[in-house]
Amino acid sequence: MLCMDPLAHYLAGPRATRAFALMMHMGGRWGISIRDESALTVIAVVEGATCVDGTLLYPGDVALVRGPDPYLLTDADQSPASIVIDPGQHCRTLDGRDLRQEYRRGIRRWGNAEQGDTTVLVGTYERPDDVGGLVVSSLPRLAVVRREHAESSIVDVLAQEISHDGPAGQIVVDRLLDVLVVSTVRAWSATAAGQDHHTWLACSDPVVVHALELIHAEPGASWTVERLARQVNVSRASFAARFRAGVGQAPMAYLTRWRLTLAGDLLLTPTNTVAAVARTVGYDNPYAFSTAFKRHTGVTPSDYRHGKELAAVS
Repeated sequence: MLCMDPLAHYLAGPRATRAFALMMHMGGRWGISIRDESALTVIAVVEGATCVDGTLLYPGDVALVRGPDPYLLTDADQSPASIVIDPGQHCRTLDGRDLRQEYRRGIRRWGNAEQGDTTVLVGTYERPDDVGGLVVSSLPRLAVVRREHAESSIVDVLAQEISHDGPAGQIVVDRLLDVLVVSTVRAWSATAAGQDHHTWLACSDPVVVHALELIHAEPGASWTVERLARQVNVSRASFAARFRAGVGQAPMAYLTRWRLTLAGDLLLTPTNTVAAVARTVGYDNPYAFSTAFKRHTGVTPSDYRHGKELAAVS
């Protein structure tokens, strides 16, 4: 059996569709309360410095912010918010004055100044199915990749494309944004190893990584803690303890979450029936699968497929 690199699933995850992307130019003291409820936002600092919920970012740094909870984007001094971004990317003052036209600076350019001292590239995946459930469920609230590890060339090309309105420009922006997300996740997973991040992306224990590869390669197999322990050649107790330490969840809890998250991605392919998806992720009974899926996402598989808003993504 060929074991699959867990990160390979990300290559099929992000699929931006008319993603919201722009260059933001800000000067003076400023603060923005982001309440757009988007699934994932990419923030790349081009000039100056900015803070995301108090974390300072410098030129060349790239951050991924996992939604849908609100967050603060401010100047380096963490000035209080005077601007609000609501769902649909509608921007306003705290008292409700519309800022869309006032802050428009040209093609995909926005801000309180034509040439401010801070320039930030912002790309937003508004729907969880655009970015992929695997990304949404596996990243921390804020994942930061510093300049020395970030793919600056991708940011440069995306920034250039954002500034022009060429043929098929939106499609190019979408695909470049996907590449930036994948490269940033890959860089973050490498630099996060050894830090206090309970996610399989940051796990470096070879026993746990091997088990994860087995689960990811055959999500529908009849896995148990005992069977996984035998496959990785350690005792059941040792395996359970090491898995929880490396991933932050018990093996079977992680297996259930993985199966249902993967099911969400599979449901987005119209030719995959609910019953077929259930079998692929290890559920012989479609009703049991539907019940588990709704408990995991807040909606039924059919509603998820048709784009109904998720009540929760655990």
